[in-house]
Amino acid sequence: MGRLNKKRLGDLLVQAGKITKKQLQVELEKQREKGIKLGELLIKDKILSEEDIIDALKVQLDLERVHLDMINVDRETVKAIPESLAKKYLLIGFSFEGNKIKVAMSDPLNLFAVDDVHIATGKEVIPVIDTKGNIENAIDRYYSSEYVEKAAKELSISSTKIEIKEEVEELDEVKNAPVVKLIDSIIKNSVKSKASDIHIEPFADYIKIRYRIDGMLKEVLRVSKDTIGSLITRIKILSNLDISEKRIPQDGRIITKVDNEDVDLRISVLPTVYGEKVVIRVLKKNNFLVKKDKLGMDEAQVKEIEKMIKSPYGIILVTGPTGSGKTTTLYTMLEEINKPENNIITIEDPVEYRMEGINQVNVNNKAGLTFAAGLRSMLRQDPDIIMIGEIRDQETAEIAIRAAITGHLVLSTIHTNDAASAVARLRDMGIEPYLISAAMTGVIAQRLVRKICPKCIEEYYATEYEKRILGMDKFQDIKLYKGKGCTSCGNTGYMGRIGTYEIMEVTKSHKEIIQINCNSEEIRKLNLKNEIKTLEEACKKLVLQGVTTIDELAKITFIKE
Repeated sequence: MGRLNKKRLGDLLVQAGKITKKQLQVELEKQREKGIKLGELLIKDKILSEEDIIDALKVQLDLERVHLDMINVDRETVKAIPESLAKKYLLIGFSFEGNKIKVAMSDPLNLFAVDDVHIATGKEVIPVIDTKGNIENAIDRYYSSEYVEKAAKELSISSTKIEIKEEVEELDEVKNAPVVKLIDSIIKNSVKSKASDIHIEPFADYIKIRYRIDGMLKEVLRVSKDTIGSLITRIKILSNLDISEKRIPQDGRIITKVDNEDVDLRISVLPTVYGEKVVIRVLKKNNFLVKKDKLGMDEAQVKEIEKMIKSPYGIILVTGPTGSGKTTTLYTMLEEINKPENNIITIEDPVEYRMEGINQVNVNNKAGLTFAAGLRSMLRQDPDIIMIGEIRDQETAEIAIRAAITGHLVLSTIHTNDAASAVARLRDMGIEPYLISAAMTGVIAQRLVRKICPKCIEEYYATEYEKRILGMDKFQDIKLYKGKGCTSCGNTGYMGRIGTYEIMEVTKSHKEIIQINCNSEEIRKLNLKNEIKTLEEACKKLVLQGVTTIDELAKITFIKE
């Protein structure tokens, strides 16, 4: 560690030719006034980037540069340094080398940090350097998952000492710290992992805990079957459910904060042969407010959406399977038309995000507030725009269609595979073709596909099979992309999801053939004639752009060899 002694960042940056002595003097004066670190000030003043500073330190101090998001981090090394120390100095251990510990640091010049890690681990510290963002992400990822495992072990130990005989005893048991810590850590870790759902599933000998990340379920933990009583009871108490009722499904809600971010948890409890299964939908505020250009639509599709929502009346339907992002698209459109001159009322089951300036109604079937009943009342509230969470039955469909005909703009969702099938679905519900023709303004069919991880993306040449799927000449060389798999994406090769869309504006030609009771295939032929891009074509474009993969294309278009 002698090479770091008495070295100051400013002097090192001057020696490396990154800044001049005059610049250093000016920045040091500012630093004394503002009381922040020199490196942060140089980045804030846009004199240097974080990479410039890292390059200088790497050369001047002969430090190794690592990318924590691209290497395998040894979890035992992580555990050797207390989380409080890691967060205090912004550092994380990632591997042992004999009696030495390699520690990634954002500030390797901090000798106090090096000394404290040495005292905590009893090992000689080898400091290496990485960006502040990479280290923060690694701390979030590894310490939160370690906390879940630790809490699960504590709960398993405590559960062996407790024999649950009556429900009253379960009430006392939930006060036990291990179960509280485990539930809290599962929720916190799910948010940090960007999970949309948490599954807590009892089986014969264990409880499986899985997260749904980017649409795919991933097992994160298994705990002893003995803990199921305390786990479920704790969740039920938090969500105001009946802890004594185990024979019927129950639904509840928990409002909480994770790292000062509001998180809405929707709880569903379902009795199974091995005990009650819990699924927790994780809803975050920033999941729903997405700008049109960030949804995944191309410029032409964005213009089509803008044209539809400017219509003074009519019904716009968003179609797709569960989990395809329909609600996000609806909220994006609502945000666009949320103006002081518009009276907007929504009815949802449940209200997933509360929007300023919009009247939102929660369905309550037990109290008689169904979609249809709520919709009838809404029409007496002088609305300009109505949003219905989902059209599920004939009664709701009839009221929605008639509202669209009588001068209201109606937004809703419906479950169909593509845009053309929405017409047939409404007919199946008993709506007359002439009413559908008069009311319908447009249909948006959508799917979500996983995006290739930007950290480990690599290119390759398409196979003949892949060229055939893409409709390309088999003799043509085509470059495609995939994710190799890294620690950032959990070795999946994917990170995040993006929408792919088929947007059908209902033209005069559409209205004419709908009115004569056409089938879905005739509407698809008209869409083809009108050059409406299908879901498959939209996804092919994303594949060729290197946004997603052939595998994701195959999932949404059911391509088989």
